[in-house]
Amino acid sequence: MRIAVTAASGQLGSEIVRALVALDDGTEVIGLARTPKNAEHLGVEIRPGDYNERAVLEQSLQGVDIVLLVSGMDAPEKRIDQHRNVIEAAKSAGVARIVYTSVQGAEEATAFSPIIQSNRQTEQDVRRSGLEWVIGRNGIYIEPDVEYIDAYKEAGGIANCAGDGRCGYTTRSELAYAYARMLTEDAHNGNTYNLHGEAITQYELANYLNRAFGTDLHYTPMTVAEYRADRVAELGEFLGTVIAGIYEGIHNGEADHPSHFTQAAGRDHVSWEEYFAGLEG
Repeated sequence: MRIAVTAASGQLGSEIVRALVALDDGTEVIGLARTPKNAEHLGVEIRPGDYNERAVLEQSLQGVDIVLLVSGMDAPEKRIDQHRNVIEAAKSAGVARIVYTSVQGAEEATAFSPIIQSNRQTEQDVRRSGLEWVIGRNGIYIEPDVEYIDAYKEAGGIANCAGDGRCGYTTRSELAYAYARMLTEDAHNGNTYNLHGEAITQYELANYLNRAFGTDLHYTPMTVAEYRADRVAELGEFLGTVIAGIYEGIHNGEADHPSHFTQAAGRDHVSWEEYFAGLEG
């Protein structure tokens, strides 16, 4: 069986390649990357995989049985057609099954909603492709909060507009494990899975970070307008507005859904107690 992973040079794509290789079940793993040299370190065959180049994608997917479509990073209005290029190339190349990495979030009324809407359109395109399919809706990565610890320490705490909203966080390594199973097990065909661990509040996140890093962080809620202005000042108009939209969605309960991680992965998601204990020291 040959499985192709798109966006293999990215953080999630590369984790999924490694998880598939770790299965050591005879599966041949092929990475697709817009810039192939950026994925050569993975130790698998790498082929060109620019989402804008359908003919190249079709050639790169020759001989592939299953393709993982990692959601693109371009503007929402561009991503739909880019994803369609992968889907149509897969069909033309004779691929039998497609697995798509979608995302959870508010489908309306936040600045993040256009991205969610573009993902939902791709989900529809995948379901209507005529191929076998599986869709994962990823929770929010927790790694950026861990990587931001020095900034949190400098600021004296965490401040955003999530308020008391609970967020179904996950990690890239946990997602990679789940996707490796979703790619290699036929029982997942036709399912859409929410992929995340236990939902927690920002107050709980601060407590976990304090235990792991010996800090004394506190969470301070902000209004959406205040947080948007703060993020735009640091990250620019587009990204700052999107980040504010994500946390507005958390505040509105749009990141607190039942998780299907156990069904997808065949085991429970790592607990946050275990995850953060592994960061201590």
